[in-house]
Amino acid sequence: MVPGLLAAGALGARAGDPPRAATIEIKGYTFAPRTITIAAGTTVTWRNLDAEPHTVRNGDALVRSGALDQGDTYSLRFDQRGVYHYGCSLHPQMSGTIIVQ
Repeated sequence: MVPGLLAAGALGARAGDPPRAATIEIKGYTFAPRTITIAAGTTVTWRNLDAEPHTVRNGDALVRSGALDQGDTYSLRFDQRGVYHYGCSLHPQMSGTIIVQ
């Protein structure tokens, strides 16, 4: 299991709850929205709309995509409350924050 994440059905999501989802677009060398607040149990999907590849990564390896080409997506479910900062390892000026309540 990845540190900071819990298996489905654990903290924040109950059986029968509708799936929660949020999308972050990668466009113009930015993450949009740059900061989002989500409920525990939400799956976040990053979608690269740029012609250049990007990654989605944070320092503790919780968030770790491979290179995303144009049109590619990366999804991760956040079950643990906290603040998660991430960026693109190919373009250090790109950053974003996910706040899980």
